[in-house]
Formats: sequence, structure tokens, C-alpha cells
Amino acid sequence: MSSRSAACHHANVLPYAAYLRVYEPLTAFAEPERSAWAEYADSTDRPRRATALQAEHAEALRRLLAAPPVVAPGQESRHAYVRRSDGMIYVSPWQTRLRSWMAFTRFRESLPAAVTDAFVPAPLADQITGEFERWKQQSHTVRSHILSSTWHIPIAWFVPFVAAERWLVLTPRSEIHDHGDRAGDDGVHAEQEGDSRVTPAPVRTLVYVTSMAEARRRVERAVTVVRSGLGEDRTWSGVQAVGWWLSEFHAEALVELDYGGLVQLFDDQALNADQSVAEASVALTGMEQGKAELTLAMYRRLLTRWRFVRALEAAN
Repeated sequence: MSSRSAACHHANVLPYAAYLRVYEPLTAFAEPERSAWAEYADSTDRPRRATALQAEHAEALRRLLAAPPVVAPGQESRHAYVRRSDGMIYVSPWQTRLRSWMAFTRFRESLPAAVTDAFVPAPLADQITGEFERWKQQSHTVRSHILSSTWHIPIAWFVPFVAAERWLVLTPRSEIHDHGDRAGDDGVHAEQEGDSRVTPAPVRTLVYVTSMAEARRRVERAVTVVRSGLGEDRTWSGVQAVGWWLSEFHAEALVELDYGGLVQLFDDQALNADQSVAEASVALTGMEQGKAELTLAMYRRLLTRWRFVRALEAAN
């Protein structure tokens, strides 16, 4: 990794954020939502996987640049990320309104009122909070299909995956470094087999995809290992939270870790060398087998990499 790796690799710079997404099969949705998502998946007008992040970012910027800023849209987004595998369609709804409400709640709770009021006037903030509370009273569950993390990836997010599930694209014409894509991919490799509407891969992408069954099994194992080896260690405590989150979705869903805009903070060599998922797995195995030196070595490697990335936030 080098200081030059923070340079922009895209015409439009994406937020320095990574994403953990759940894609549910159409059968997980009740009508009329199921039919709506099926029609959406076949639409030629929807944002493809290669440009969806840019579309989301542009939409957010338009809201934030409004006067006063639109913290949460008035209606829920009708967009989603789409994947196809074994003839099935999976969707991960953007849920922009819900995610905006949740993010604003965290923002307001984490900072003094004087600070938050400087960004969003108190009367408007109270109005937004009230709208969210009324929505929660009418909704069965507050469940976001997408989690986001700025300037780093929590160690717990690496746990649901294994190294063989990685998709790495460095340049538009570079080889896609995959080791058995069991989940299919919409827009990183192709929309679907035999589909002539193949979407070009983004310039640089790093994604992991696995089945919900594998993700839950790996997280459950990790929770057991961490509890027996470290107790309530704060760095690994997020593993249980990831497990609870995954339990809210359909058993046949897919789970995706997308480095998103964080790829802009790595040069090609660093992205090639990034084996955070493998390192987390080895650290857990070492912990399970009582190999303290191996666990510590992998743990330090992970912390060093992601502390460096987080340090770039202050530099910017």
C-alpha cells in the first residue's frame, strides 16, 4: 500500500466505504413486492452492478446539497442490487430511506446536540426522528439488507467468507481472480450466463460472496471460538452482532462483502496482496487450536492493514 493509492481511480470518486449485503431470493418477498422485484430485475433501465454505487452516491449528494438538506427521502427507494444464480433471482434492496433514518439516529446519538444542530437544525432533526418512530410503529421489523462501514472493514465482516470466494478486478481488461464462484454475480462478471447484455466490470473491485448457510455456519463457529479463547474481546465482539443480523434473513439468501470505495485507498499490488478474509480465518483456527503465536501474527497483520486505512481519514 502506498500514499499514492489514495488517488482517484474513477471519474467519480466513491465514498470511502465498504458494504455487507444480503441478497434474498424472490420467494422471500410477499406479493405484490415479489412481482415488483421480478419485473425490476428484468428491467433494462435499472442501475447495473457496475454503476449502482455511483448511482446511490449521486442520489445521496443531491439530497445533502439541498437547502435544507434532505436527510431521508420521502419515499423508500425502488432500487436494489441484483444477482442471479442457478436460474434464481436474488435482490438486495437499497432501502435508502430506512438506512438514512438509521444512520441519522446513530449520528445524533454519537455527538453532542450542539454539533448535530450545526448540520441539521433541531426542529428538522426532531421531525425526522418523529417520522422514523411512526414508521417503526407501523412496520413489522427494522431490517436493513445493507450494512456500511466508512474508512475500514470490521474484522467481524471477514468471518462469513473464505479466501476461495474472492472476486478481484484490477483493470477493465484484467483477469478476474475467482476461485469458484458458486453465487454468480451481477455486473462484476456478467449479468447471467448466456445474457448478451453483459455489463462491463468496474475499473477496480474486490468482492466476496457466499451462501447464507455457509455464512451462518462460519459465524457460529467463530462465536464459539472467540468466547472460549478471548471472552468478550471488543475487537471480535462484532461477530455475534453479524450472526444476529444474518439470522433475520431467508435461509437461502446470499451474503456479499464489497470493498466498495475502499479500493480507491489501495494500489493494485496492495489489493492483490489483501487476504484479510484468509487472515481472519487463520487467526480463528489458531485460537481454536491453541496456537497463540499464529493467532497473534494474523491478528497483528489485520490490525496493521486496517489501522493504516483508518489513518487516511485524518490525512484527508
